Amino acid sequence: MFDFLDSGQYDLLDAFWVTVKLTVYSAIGSLIWGTLLAGMRVGPVPMMRAFGTGYVNVVRNTPLTVVVVACSLGLASTMGITLGGENFEDIGFRMAVLGLTAYTGTFVCEALRSGINTVPVGQAEAARALGLSFFQVLTLVVLPQAFRSAVTPLTNVLIALTKNTTVASAIGVAEASALMKTMVENESDALFAVFAVFAFGFIVLTLPTGLLLGWVAKRVAVKR
Repeated sequence: MFDFLDSGQYDLLDAFWVTVKLTVYSAIGSLIWGTLLAGMRVGPVPMMRAFGTGYVNVVRNTPLTVVVVACSLGLASTMGITLGGENFEDIGFRMAVLGLTAYTGTFVCEALRSGINTVPVGQAEAARALGLSFFQVLTLVVLPQAFRSAVTPLTNVLIALTKNTTVASAIGVAEASALMKTMVENESDALFAVFAVFAFGFIVLTLPTGLLLGWVAKRVAVKR
């Protein structure tokens, strides 16, 4: 049933390695972008609050496929923005990371905002009474506690991001799901085995992550 794995025709490790790179780069970008969005949403500047709220509500409710394809067709094909990519594969990969970051950042923002809401208001007021600016209060007092409270929802976002990388195949990125489609077309007599292999691969990627970050969440939980 699994003879196709020994044929050497399919490079499973390389496909899953692309998935891992998509996940890591997008996770880093999403964490940065989501933190900035969360700061905007709780900030004192009305225009920034409006932008953060509008961006989150619009992008979060837009299908991820639309976001990724829009980055590829709108930025790369139409406007010529390639983010330094020199060939089709590099450009597709970078556009996929950009799309995943733009989309996942909204969920990171909401997870962090829920963590911010767990920080007692009195702490921020005390920090302002000491003369700290909003930026100092946010970065030194609020966000460190918010991150500790938001580890569990951020873990769920990371796991969802890992699975969402399959959307990158829509713009030609040769990640795991793209290879799976090729194998489904070529190995019609072993479809169950093909699905089982890729399901196992994604379980290997997501299950240890969930267990590790679940342990981290218990270790860093804020005692109230």
